[in-house]
Amino acid sequence: MSDSSPLPPVRLRPEAELARDALATPLLSRAARLARWAGPETRVDPGGELAEEQLPVAAEVLGLVGANAEGAASAEGGGAAEEAVGLADEAWQVAVHTGLVTVTDEERGTVEAGEALRLLTSGSPHDVLDVWLGALEAVLADASVPDLGDVEALLEEAGEDGEVDLSSLDWDPEAEAAFLDGVLGNLYLLTVGEDGPGEAPVPLPALAASMIVPEDMEEPTDEVLEQVSDALMRLDDQFRLLEPVGLVEFRPVDEEVLTEEGGSEGADGGGGSGVDEADVSRYGMVRLTPLGLYGLRARLLEAGYEAPVVGELADKGADVLLDGTGAFPPGAARAETEQWLARREPLAAARELLGAARGADAGAPLRRLRCQQALSLVGAVAEPALREVLDDAELGGLARVWLAEHGAADVPAPPESMVFWLTIDTLAAQLAAEGNSAELRELVEGLAAGHSGFFAAAWRVEHPATAEVLEATGRLHPDKKVAKEARKAAFKARSQRGE
Repeated sequence: MSDSSPLPPVRLRPEAELARDALATPLLSRAARLARWAGPETRVDPGGELAEEQLPVAAEVLGLVGANAEGAASAEGGGAAEEAVGLADEAWQVAVHTGLVTVTDEERGTVEAGEALRLLTSGSPHDVLDVWLGALEAVLADASVPDLGDVEALLEEAGEDGEVDLSSLDWDPEAEAAFLDGVLGNLYLLTVGEDGPGEAPVPLPALAASMIVPEDMEEPTDEVLEQVSDALMRLDDQFRLLEPVGLVEFRPVDEEVLTEEGGSEGADGGGGSGVDEADVSRYGMVRLTPLGLYGLRARLLEAGYEAPVVGELADKGADVLLDGTGAFPPGAARAETEQWLARREPLAAARELLGAARGADAGAPLRRLRCQQALSLVGAVAEPALREVLDDAELGGLARVWLAEHGAADVPAPPESMVFWLTIDTLAAQLAAEGNSAELRELVEGLAAGHSGFFAAAWRVEHPATAEVLEATGRLHPDKKVAKEARKAAFKARSQRGE
């Protein structure tokens, strides 16, 4: 992802609803329960880690052992007890990291409930979400750490100076964190983008492949497929850690598929891997929760990305709305405009939109396109506003189109100059919105086929984007003769403007 352009806007649920979701997440609820349990008898080391002998007690407090134990940790046997202690330790570390628990005396190792616990019980929804974001950061940091068994063995071999040789683990902390951030960024884009699966789960192999397989590689090599498989298994471990904090809903890799012949080889979710689409879910599926969308957007903003939210322009002026939705996909632009219109009287809104659509700057054609789309949502009540601009050089053509589409009577025919100007303006808007797209190519072909002599007149149109539009026509039209005519017309237009 590039931080130089805005990401697609995201639809977020109300903070009150998200805060309820945060409080219900297994990890934060366990951390809060331990914070309420913590008191004068609770002992920690100087770093805030719960004393080893108290971890089983913490597990009991959380209901992870005994008759009423939660989940897998309720099973009999040492493995379940070890898992219960691990979950308690994880919850305690989150409690310390988020300020739910604070160390009162490092020398004695005593703790008490922290200010963040009060925020969870009596703070605003935003306060609750801030605490949850702290828990998310703690889990993301843990998810970038390799297997703890390897780390413990490495620490035992550390020299007297305490230096740890990370190279023997084949682990680069920064690279590992960047990889996970990249995967989560891609998952965010897939979720908010109009061409992605939206709220549907994403196959884990597809996420792994998005980080490994080059975009221009038609058929992944065996080496690349092996890298995808390795990445898939790393992500399987990481998403298992991220699910309890409420970031994602996750279906892990089916362990049986790993034992089948060729089970994990080439699991790239397509691209020649040979994975049956019916069985792709066996390689893991993941989707962002509404809370996860909120959390990732917060992290993207912190990292310097422009990550808009649908509805944040609703209280702004029409000029901000039209400029702000310029880069939005059609569905998001419509949703944003609907919220903007809902706060205004329809006829007054139509007049404000038309006023904001004027201009000769580079962004004006796209503003007029967004204005036209917005006016289609207003309905027939906007007719007086459209009639008021029939003689406007920049808006008269747009107004005639709108009136005709809505069956209005007595719509004056446009002069030829207005028709040509509107044509150039429309193509300029499409060029700004979509670039050299297939849709724009179809428009160009239809224009050239339906208007003989168009280029002979078009270069004279006094529109700031005339030359640019004619040059785009020359690039996009498949007929070499027509493309040449368009380029000649573009040259004449520039000459006329003294360029």
